[in-house]
Amino acid sequence: MNWYEKLNQYFPVEEMKSKEHMEMLLKEKGDIYHKDEGPHHVLMYVELNDFTFIDYLFVSKDARGQGLGHKLLEKLKAKGKPIILEVEPVNYEDSDSEKRLKFYKREGFEHAQSIGYRRRSLATNEINQMEILYWSPTNESEELIYESMKKTYEMIHTYKDKELYGKSYQDVEEVLSYDEDKDNENILADI
Repeated sequence: MNWYEKLNQYFPVEEMKSKEHMEMLLKEKGDIYHKDEGPHHVLMYVELNDFTFIDYLFVSKDARGQGLGHKLLEKLKAKGKPIILEVEPVNYEDSDSEKRLKFYKREGFEHAQSIGYRRRSLATNEINQMEILYWSPTNESEELIYESMKKTYEMIHTYKDKELYGKSYQDVEEVLSYDEDKDNENILADI
């Protein structure tokens, strides 16, 4: 099974970029968009000067609990800059969603409670709500995480979207919101 099939089987359709989109990013933005692949994992990430964004992290069921996800994150943490990722809220019908959150909490990630993320899927036309998690060696503000997410959305998520999908994703201001007074529940608190 190739790297894209692994990701496509694991991630919901509304979260997946097309293979063509990802291959285009690897080719045309290969200076910042990277693939780390092994027999039991696929890691797609964006590395900029001031942060790293994990686009997809997949560890096969056969290798879970063996420290592979930890090792992959340690390689990124060693770069000494904040790491940001999107994760779906806990779905109690999907035991993997809670396991994922527990994993990121163990790895020292925090929930960016002041950042809202709601995007209409071009595949399903449904609104997809995601939560933003981040790890920072320098205790970065959620405002900086928000600005980094906006940059990622514009540079990566919507890259050539009209050309690739026949229509465009929403503007970043419609998808991402920042409210430092927002009293969002910390999704990692009770995990």
